Amino acid sequence: MGVLHTWGRQLHYHPHIHYVVPAGALSTREHRWLPSRIDFFVPVRALSRLFRAKFRDEIAKAGLLGLIPPEVWQTDWNVNCQAAGAGEHSLRYLAPYVFKVAISNRRIVKVENRTVFFRYKKPRSRRWRTMALEVMELIRRFLQHVLPAGFIKVRYHGFMNPNSSVSLDEINALIEMASGSPMAIPEPATEPMPMMTCVLCGAPLRYRRLLLPCLPTGRPCASPPQNPG
Repeated sequence: MGVLHTWGRQLHYHPHIHYVVPAGALSTREHRWLPSRIDFFVPVRALSRLFRAKFRDEIAKAGLLGLIPPEVWQTDWNVNCQAAGAGEHSLRYLAPYVFKVAISNRRIVKVENRTVFFRYKKPRSRRWRTMALEVMELIRRFLQHVLPAGFIKVRYHGFMNPNSSVSLDEINALIEMASGSPMAIPEPATEPMPMMTCVLCGAPLRYRRLLLPCLPTGRPCASPPQNPG
């Protein structure tokens, strides 16, 4: 599963893709699951060059190769790979980016004399810093991350693709056979909805009646509740 992310902490254009991949692969020839080593998955340096080459091939097929400076294909590309356990923490990290925008209102400190002040954190730092940008520069950076209409931000590949001929139940069974133990599939933790209470006295609210908007004449569409609570 891949999720596109285009911005950095200071709203710079920084397109990259986060992938959550299984630690192993399905052998279609032997029809069994081939797990990877616990301490090694793929050679990252070779994967960086392979990804760059495949990306260049796709750009060339689209007829856009002439729009990209040639030195881009001579620069080392960054591909990071690290173990993520069962992947739950990775999914929690990526989930907000599916609908998230480049900057939220809570990060904006103030707008003063056509200058926008907003907060950000540097990588591997917990300290908040403040950056000031001229309002048009902020808008320019923000608009870089507005995707075209109909753009698919999340992609599923392999047996995670809805068109896969191999079901997830079959994959689970093959993994259990390879590991020799049943898979522990965690149940999603659902928190109960908090009870609605009165803002004045704190007592629980009870539903009595729904009041529709007023008519143009000013009269309400329904009479007020007899016993509001």
